[in-house]
Amino acid sequence: MNILIYEHNHFGIDDLKEVLTKMGHSFKIVSDYDLSERKDSKFEKEFFKLYEEGKYDFVFTFNYYPIISNCCQKINKPYLCLIYDSPHINTYSYTLINSCNHVFTFDSADFFFFRDRGINTINYIPLPVNTSRLERQTKVPNPHFASDISFVGALYNEKHNFYERLVDSKISDYTKGYLEGIMAAQEHIYGNFLLESLINGPILDDMMDKMPANPNADGVETSSYIYANYFLSRKITSNERMHILEKLDKSLASKYKVNLYTHTPPKNLKHINCYGAIDYINDMPQVFKNSKINLNISLKSIKTGIPLRCMDILGSNGFLLTNYQEDILRHFRDGVDLVIYEDYDDLIRKCDYYLEHDNKREEISHNGFMKVSKNHSYEKVLNTMFNSL
Repeated sequence: MNILIYEHNHFGIDDLKEVLTKMGHSFKIVSDYDLSERKDSKFEKEFFKLYEEGKYDFVFTFNYYPIISNCCQKINKPYLCLIYDSPHINTYSYTLINSCNHVFTFDSADFFFFRDRGINTINYIPLPVNTSRLERQTKVPNPHFASDISFVGALYNEKHNFYERLVDSKISDYTKGYLEGIMAAQEHIYGNFLLESLINGPILDDMMDKMPANPNADGVETSSYIYANYFLSRKITSNERMHILEKLDKSLASKYKVNLYTHTPPKNLKHINCYGAIDYINDMPQVFKNSKINLNISLKSIKTGIPLRCMDILGSNGFLLTNYQEDILRHFRDGVDLVIYEDYDDLIRKCDYYLEHDNKREEISHNGFMKVSKNHSYEKVLNTMFNSL
């Protein structure tokens, strides 16, 4: 097939190129556009010209873009996309119902949400992993990245994030207290996302008055959805990750080597080795391969999906210790392919246990690697998506 690919600084594009070439497909990649605009007459003219010149079979993107869907709808050509972000507000655009769409999301909760409302242009599939590249990159171990426990990810502790800006906008003490209460509850609840349904009435009115979160003109998302997913979820995730790191710092980091890789390292951790962000392509696989235990602490807005971090850890033949996500148990076995912790104390116990039982840990990491290699390779995922056409 001949594929037109639009992308904008996406870290998976090299894996896509490698695998499409191996599969025998031809393609053209266009990287010059910011695709966030939902209407752009100049873009549309150039799109139609490019598509006609190349005689492509369909268009592909990572994540869903309404402007591309509308272009494909006008010329009656298929639009295929793989959503890897959560939240992804673009899926609430009216354009999702366009008949040209073949949208795949990694979070089954989003799939069921739209399917239950009669929208059949969206499907569910876990994210792919390029184990061939990861094996090449980790064939020679790099002791620089060795650790007993590691976590790679944002702490969402940057200044002027959405929630801090909301508080600074002078919401009432009652509203602030209410939000902090529901966030504290959601932090310890896995498997049920409560926030959106709890933002209503006078609380929502106060938030909208001080820092409005208005839906897109062509979208059906609610203000409660925006606040829950873009304001509160990131704050909860920040709190959760810091609470876990502080617990590790007090209980295990003086006994084991614990490494943290993040954009803005905190200053209050005494025993954890805090580093800056690392390169996704070149360094992250070495961290996953050379860490005895790799932690996943999911972003709260990922309702049921398996985060990309999990797939990359397993694909690097790393041992994964993760919070519960419903979709994990659709595809993997707890204690066989990976390990799920139930709460913060359970995380500490399981870290201690698996660091003392090398054979069990190595067996589980091998099983996880074999599972993603067999069932979640780029080739398998792409073939499933292509067959939908």
